[in-house]
Amino acid sequence: MPATLIGAHMPTGKGLPDAVRRGKTIGCTAIQIFTSSPQQWKSKPLAPDASEKLAEAIQETGIDPQAMVSHDSYLINLCAPDPEKQAMSREALTRELTRCAELKIPYVVSHMGAHLGQGEDIGLEMVAEQTIGLLQEIPDGVTLLMETTAGQGSSLNYKFEHLAKLLELTKSPKNLAICLDTCHIFAAGYDIRTKETYEATFAEFDRLIGCEVIKVIHCNDSKKALGTKVDRHNHLGEGEIGETAFRCLVHDARFEKTPIVVETPEADTMHEVNVQRLWNWAGEAKP
Repeated sequence: MPATLIGAHMPTGKGLPDAVRRGKTIGCTAIQIFTSSPQQWKSKPLAPDASEKLAEAIQETGIDPQAMVSHDSYLINLCAPDPEKQAMSREALTRELTRCAELKIPYVVSHMGAHLGQGEDIGLEMVAEQTIGLLQEIPDGVTLLMETTAGQGSSLNYKFEHLAKLLELTKSPKNLAICLDTCHIFAAGYDIRTKETYEATFAEFDRLIGCEVIKVIHCNDSKKALGTKVDRHNHLGEGEIGETAFRCLVHDARFEKTPIVVETPEADTMHEVNVQRLWNWAGEAKP
């Protein structure tokens, strides 16, 4: 069966319920949002009726509550060499996970960390230590998703082996899983441009980790070439990845019930276009 949960990261300038309703109007059956500014450490407390109003919008639109996703702050770095920044990161991520548990948003996506010169092994160990602690502090009902990265700068998790190591170090708690970003893995060097390379890349992921650990997919084409380690999203089918990978993705039976979320540029005008492309490809024959 083709994908059933296709959507986009929706702007929240007019509130979370509005983001859900506008997502529905452009064809989304999955929604990703920021619950607070991704460029600030502080976040405003939720209004007393925030959870109720979001639930009303989800019920009104028919969005699957399990297809709601939040993305954490871009400032978070669980392996920051500065202890103060590391503590602030853990506090901010814990706060986001707790807020999403209150809002009944089941998934929070995080870039997790950049080692900033300490080395990948030290960075991974620090991220694992912080993750173990914070996941013990959050309420039930929310899962932290470690996002694959492009490897830009000193970002971790651009190799599948990094994610496998973090799951090993944390002993794979039930509230820790993975968000795979198509642009990021391509920029990191994983080719998915043809049916054969798509299948080979996901076979490698399955061998090292298991595709069942992928709970959300960020669906983005890439402005930069394979292996450049530069994170620049493009509209689907218009970048270096091309259409075939996305056709394969929406026909991959493993991801039939996995939220597939567009994060392409020009959200106000192009999210609807990119979401519709995915639905169109899902409705066509397998590549």
